[in-house]
Amino acid sequence: MINLSQQLKLGLKLTPQQVQYLKLLQLPTLALEQRIKTELEVNPLLETLDEMEQTEEQEEPETPKAEDDGAEDKIEDSYTLDDYLNDDLAGYKSPEAYRNNDQEEEYERPLVASIPLSERLLSQLKLRAADEMDFLLAEEILGNVDEDGYLRRELALIVQDINLTMGLEIKEEQAEEVLKHIQLLDPPGIGARNLQECLIAQVKTGKHDPIHKELALKILESCFEDLKLKRFENLAHSLNVGTDTLKKVLEIIQHLNPKPGEGEFTAQENYITPDFIVEKDNGEFLIVLNDRNLPTLRINNAYRDLVAPKSKKTSKEARDFVKQKFESAKWFIASIHQRRETLMKVMKAIVERQHDWFEEGEGLRPMIYKDIAEVVGVDISTISRVVNSKYVQTEFGVFSLKQFFTSGLETESGEDVSNRVIKHRIRDIIATEDPQKPLNDDRIAAMLAGDGVKIARRTVAKYREQLGLPIARMRKKL
Repeated sequence: MINLSQQLKLGLKLTPQQVQYLKLLQLPTLALEQRIKTELEVNPLLETLDEMEQTEEQEEPETPKAEDDGAEDKIEDSYTLDDYLNDDLAGYKSPEAYRNNDQEEEYERPLVASIPLSERLLSQLKLRAADEMDFLLAEEILGNVDEDGYLRRELALIVQDINLTMGLEIKEEQAEEVLKHIQLLDPPGIGARNLQECLIAQVKTGKHDPIHKELALKILESCFEDLKLKRFENLAHSLNVGTDTLKKVLEIIQHLNPKPGEGEFTAQENYITPDFIVEKDNGEFLIVLNDRNLPTLRINNAYRDLVAPKSKKTSKEARDFVKQKFESAKWFIASIHQRRETLMKVMKAIVERQHDWFEEGEGLRPMIYKDIAEVVGVDISTISRVVNSKYVQTEFGVFSLKQFFTSGLETESGEDVSNRVIKHRIRDIIATEDPQKPLNDDRIAAMLAGDGVKIARRTVAKYREQLGLPIARMRKKL
C-alpha cells in the first residue's frame, strides 16, 4: 500500500556560481593567472583588453547606430551585453589601475641558466672513464635520487628494472660499485641510502688531518649509535683518545652536510610571488593586491550580432550556446570582482589586528580565524580559503598569511601573548645555554614563569619539538 507523507527539512545548497567563487578565492596569484587563461580558452565570449584593442584596430569604422538598436541586443530582461561592454563595468579592475600605463615598467632581471645536478654528476663520471654499462646504471640511479640527495629506492629493484627493460644481465655488485663512485663525486654523499653512508662518503673525500680522518671514519663505521646518542665517554673509550682529540674529530663530523642535494633547486622553484604588498606611507599602511599581471576581462563584442532578436542568420542552437557562455563569462568576472573585495577586506583586518608587528616587525598578537571572520563578516571557512597559500610582502620580508594566526598564552598581568613569541623565547634560551650543561624542559618552563608567562613543562616540550630542537641530553656538547 502506498502512503503519502510530507516532511519539512532545512538544507543549504551551494549554487554553481558560489562554488566557482570559493574555488577562485583559495587560488594564489599565479594559479589564478593560469585559471583565467584556461577560461579564456574555453569561453569565446571572454577576451582580454589587449585582444579587444587589436580587434578594434582591424575593424573599419562603422556608421553610428540609432539608440533604439540597443534594445535589440538584450539576452534577458535584467542583463544585456552593453552592461559589460561600457568602460565603467568593463572588467574586474577599475579604470584607475590603468591610468599609469605610460610609466616605465620595472626591469625584471633574467634568470641565470643552470645545469641540473644529475648532469653535472654524469659529466664527472665520464671523466673517470666509466664504460657504457656503468654510465647506464648511473643515469638510472640518479633518476631515483630525491631532492635531499638520497637514494630511497632499493638498488636491487633498479637493477631489475634495467634488466627487464633492456634485456640485460647486470649484477647487483656492479651497481654497488657504480653507486660508490657516485657518492664520491662532487658534491660528495649524493646517492647515499642513509645518513651514515652519506657522512662516510663526505669524510673520505674531505681534506682533513689523516689521523683525525681515520678516527672520524671509525666513529661513523663502528660507533654510529654512540655518536647519535652522544655517548661521548663510550666514544673516547672505543677510540682510546682524550677529550681534546675527540673534540677535533667530532668537529669534522659536525661540519658535514646531512642533505647534500639541498639547495640544488632552480631560481624558478625558489621564487615566491606575494599576493599582497603592505607598505607604510606617511604613517599609514597602504595595502595593494598584487594582481598587476592578471589580464583585464571583458565580454567579446564580436558576438553581439549573434544574439540580436531580429537576427535571422543565427540558428537557435548557436543563440543558446552564446547565451550560456554569456552567463558563464558574466559570473566568472563577478566572481573575480568578489574575490578581490574579500581578499582586501581580510588583509586590512589582519593589518589592523597585527598593527604592532607591521610597525616594528615583532610583537605578534594572538589571533585565530574566528577573530578575522567576525570583523569581515564572513564564515571561518572563507578566512581559511583566503589564508591558504597566500603570501604578503612587507618591509621585513615576505611572509605566509598563516604566520599571523597563532593561539595565545596568558601572562601574570592578564594579557595574552602569542605562542610564536613563546617559541622564539624558547629558541633564544636554548641558543644561549651552557652546551656542557643544557637546560631541561622543567628549567625552561621555570625561566618563562620568571618572565611572567604561565606555561607547563609539557607545553614547553611540545613547542621545542615543533622548533626541531632535541632534548637536553641530545644537545650536550664536549
